[in-house]
Amino acid sequence: MGACCTCQRGQNFEGKHHNHNHNNNHHNYYEENNGEQKEIEDDYQSIVGRGDLGANVRLCGFSKFVSMYSQQGKKGINQDAMTVWENFGGQKGMFFCGVFDGHGPSGHKVARYVRDFLPSKISSYNNEISTNSIRWDVEKDDDEAYNPYFAAWKDKFLKSFKEMDQELEGDGSIESYCSGTTAVTLVKQGEHLIVGNLGDSRAIICTRDDKNELVSQQLTVDLKPNLPAEYERIRSCEGRVMAMEEEPSVYRVWMPDQDCPGLAMARAFGDFCLKDFGLISVPEVYYRKLTEKDEFIVLATDGLWDVLSNDEVIRIVATARKRSIAARLVVHHAVRAWKYKYPCAKIDDCAVVCLFLKRQRPLLTKSLSEVTELSLNYTELASSQNNTPNSKIDDGLDTLLNYQLKEEKDPNVAFATGLNDGSGNDNNKSSSRHARYLSRRKSAMNF
Repeated sequence: MGACCTCQRGQNFEGKHHNHNHNNNHHNYYEENNGEQKEIEDDYQSIVGRGDLGANVRLCGFSKFVSMYSQQGKKGINQDAMTVWENFGGQKGMFFCGVFDGHGPSGHKVARYVRDFLPSKISSYNNEISTNSIRWDVEKDDDEAYNPYFAAWKDKFLKSFKEMDQELEGDGSIESYCSGTTAVTLVKQGEHLIVGNLGDSRAIICTRDDKNELVSQQLTVDLKPNLPAEYERIRSCEGRVMAMEEEPSVYRVWMPDQDCPGLAMARAFGDFCLKDFGLISVPEVYYRKLTEKDEFIVLATDGLWDVLSNDEVIRIVATARKRSIAARLVVHHAVRAWKYKYPCAKIDDCAVVCLFLKRQRPLLTKSLSEVTELSLNYTELASSQNNTPNSKIDDGLDTLLNYQLKEEKDPNVAFATGLNDGSGNDNNKSSSRHARYLSRRKSAMNF
């Protein structure tokens, strides 16, 4: 739990939205009002803006295939951010989804910065990748080693993440020396799913097994500092990995000669005080060929996974009466779980994106009470939502009532081995970077 133990969270501005102006024409979100444009406070309204190549950009709310929700915890300003680009890269039915968990004094700014610019970088490479122009080995297209489509996308993810971190380092308007963000992202193009993960947020998928029972499968690995490969890389760069006495199960990354910043993940954007000591911004990239058995995908920050299991999240989404409330239900269950499991701890921020893979069908006839009875008896939570019927919008969850969930004993086993991080020389010492950032540190900064 927690990302950076010795860095203070940003100040909580009650009722105000702190927005960083990126001065980029691609990422200004507006609505028309009698011929005039006014900027929208994206954290509080369900707004669709325009991204590159005409993509629809959503920062909260829901659509036919998407449900999004974020809630501030008890640690200060909400440092989580999320985005969904529909018709990504100008292609109908193509999606980009991303969830970002900021940490450190300016973590909320870093998370929003990456949220706004990373999709555009990945989108700029999209025209170079076409399923029609790639020669397939039909017998081996599920194997990453023989999949040219995956190889092309992996290269674009690696380049985009590297450029994003370099631009963040060069932007003096955002303090990123001891502030940063994780990122779990995906691109869905037809039956192809590419997932890029940086840090300890997580993506899971709900699918059906041979008995037509719903099962959860984890698509990413939580990149914690105590994972063997991450631990060895950090130690080889003279970084320290250890847990504090009061949190013996939470391993953190520390500078060689200072008890800071205590970062609870092994990879992140920003956090340049640790980039010379083993922290990297190289994502793990994964491929999955989607089938008719796959139902939906859930991306969320670690505030959710700290208290809910993969199977619990699948059960909550699967029994939601409407797609529009699925993400909100998951977050509300997480908040209740925090209060029950960690009554003395401060609830972490939570951000959830649910991407549904199939078209909607008419609402089933099950009553709300019957549905929520399946959902761990959280009837009062579901009934508290505003579920006013709308005859023009059918966002009912078209699957998944009267199912039996098959419990997975260890959802991480199938993903214990990730791809080569491709970090190259990214871990080499850079004394000039360290000196440059020391000179730019603000006097108000607290380790």
